[in-house]
Amino acid sequence: MDTPQLEAFLAVVDIGSFTRAAARLGLSQPTVTNRIKALEQALGTVLLKRLPGGVTPTPAGGELLPYAREIVSLTNRARCLVESGGQLRGRVDVGTPESLANHRLLPLIEYVYLRYPGIEISMRSPADGDVVAQVRAGRFDCAFFVDRLRGPEDAEADVEMGVLCPEPLVLVAGRDHPLADRTMVTDEDLRGATLVRSDNGAGCHLGLERLLASSRGREPERLRVFELDSADAARRSVANGIGVALVPRVAVEAELASGELRQVDWSPPFETFTQVARRRNTLPNPALDALVEAAAQVVEEQLADCLPALPGTGADASGTVGTHSSRPCRPTAGHHGSRPCAGGRTPPAHAAAP
Repeated sequence: MDTPQLEAFLAVVDIGSFTRAAARLGLSQPTVTNRIKALEQALGTVLLKRLPGGVTPTPAGGELLPYAREIVSLTNRARCLVESGGQLRGRVDVGTPESLANHRLLPLIEYVYLRYPGIEISMRSPADGDVVAQVRAGRFDCAFFVDRLRGPEDAEADVEMGVLCPEPLVLVAGRDHPLADRTMVTDEDLRGATLVRSDNGAGCHLGLERLLASSRGREPERLRVFELDSADAARRSVANGIGVALVPRVAVEAELASGELRQVDWSPPFETFTQVARRRNTLPNPALDALVEAAAQVVEEQLADCLPALPGTGADASGTVGTHSSRPCRPTAGHHGSRPCAGGRTPPAHAAAP
């Protein structure tokens, strides 16, 4: 068993065709077929089966698949390191909402630039806010975003999702807003308020608007929404009394602490998570792999730097994310350990979107 055989196996599985896999690899079809046969002989089992809809892995092939991806990824990363004199190189185009970039991801950028000076990162916030669509279209290599988890029925064949951490949302208003000091704010109270939205298209904003519209049978456009293309401008508008905004707590910690913003006594009936999306079935990108692994590690250290969690919260001993406290985290850009991290976490089972 060698890397070229595993690369041929992955190409056939990803594309579902020996002919197209050969074209992707720049090889003849007989060469790809021979590599697959040699791999099957080395392992003593059949790995692929031909069906009317294309070539798919057998149960044994399915067991091999994640290990094959890991071996090929590590091999390509090692090759890049050796060829570049021990320094990982490459460019990664990242999409993310501005509010997340300004707070959760700044330590990630510093960490990557310090540890991998050969990696170039371009981080942008698209105007429509739908960073996952931009990944699907190939405009971004990966995207970080805050949203509810997608259920199995919403899974996308061409986009792989990973969970980094729970991301509690808070509804905020200016100190003089009528809802700022009210207790037990209801959905009906919010229907009469102006909803300030930045990061247009972001799931947390759309989730709130759908919730308020659907519970009374209204169309979303009947709600009063003030759209801004800047998270900072949205915060200033809310502080000045224009309306209320549903935002990640990490994005408004300073304003809440100073009293510039007040947390409204209302919580969304759904959980949200910071997630990462990347395209499936693409050529190996060691720089992207390193960035995603670094993101998991940096976010893990951010969570570890949170204020003490309430009893019964936090990650369990297995590393699986449990129900985290919504206490504030202090993102840091100090020393980060060098131990490897998985590129995502397993979310709590109850958190999947309905």
